[in-house]
Amino acid sequence: MQRWRGLEDIPQDWGRSVVTIGSYDGVHRGHQLIIGRAVARARELGVPSVVVTFDPHPSEVVRPGSHPPLLAPHHRRAELMAELGVDALLILPFTAEFSQLSPADFIVKVLVEALHAKVVIEGPNFRFGHRAAGNTAYLAEQGATYDYDVEVIELEARDGEGTEPFSSTLTRRLVAAGDVEGAAEVLGRPHRVEGVVVRGAQRGRELGYPTANVETLPHTAIPADGVYAGWLTADGERMPAAISVGTNPQFDGTERTVEAYAIDRVGLDLYGLHVTVDFLAYVRGMAKFESLEGLLEAIADDVKRSRALTEAYDAEH
Repeated sequence: MQRWRGLEDIPQDWGRSVVTIGSYDGVHRGHQLIIGRAVARARELGVPSVVVTFDPHPSEVVRPGSHPPLLAPHHRRAELMAELGVDALLILPFTAEFSQLSPADFIVKVLVEALHAKVVIEGPNFRFGHRAAGNTAYLAEQGATYDYDVEVIELEARDGEGTEPFSSTLTRRLVAAGDVEGAAEVLGRPHRVEGVVVRGAQRGRELGYPTANVETLPHTAIPADGVYAGWLTADGERMPAAISVGTNPQFDGTERTVEAYAIDRVGLDLYGLHVTVDFLAYVRGMAKFESLEGLLEAIADDVKRSRALTEAYDAEH
């Protein structure tokens, strides 16, 4: 998959293409429907598929300080899009100047002159241009002038959520509530956070359960405080893990951290490594125990339950 940052990165001889535009944070199952349709349509027409997205998130430029928690960083989104068969990813730097582009100018500058769109595929709620004034109806209307077709893909609803469709907003809400199983249902995979392993207070090591203290990337969507079963991946090795999110109330901590204990692994040295943590299931809430013995019993049970949950998942998948 080709990756471009800015319109100037697009090859001069770029021909017609099938395009879809959006933030696509998380590349959840709703996004997968739209992107998958773009890839399939491009193959039918014998042209490349292009996903257009933005950095930073438009809300941070339009309303500074309103950046939503991110479900996936750009490099992770790119990996997921490549797996879906996308031919090219265009990341447009979203600046104050860019935010002033009218819907008409956006169409001409991005879709017509840069990408030579043959088909544009979007979800029903797609908005673009200054003050998000452009919608799919306007996009289709302009297609008659600029020789491109528009397809609008209706989004599926999550089972048990009534008519609420798969969305990044829904996924963020589930993650924030600690419902990582619900989030995985929308994402089509476990929710992931990532970052570099840094030195913490090393209490886990003292207790016999050394943890990787992960300094997560800015704006990461982190699950609610609690203990979770999941996996820690470092240097390409995926290890079952018991994961703690919170301020460590047992020791009157104040800083919120994500710490993962790689189950049954001894002598791991992960300091300075970039790792990923995938959340499979909620195990229990964060608590302060009356004694160290009570804490150790709880941790032993967390590890036992996490081991069983990850083994069961791997056996099914």
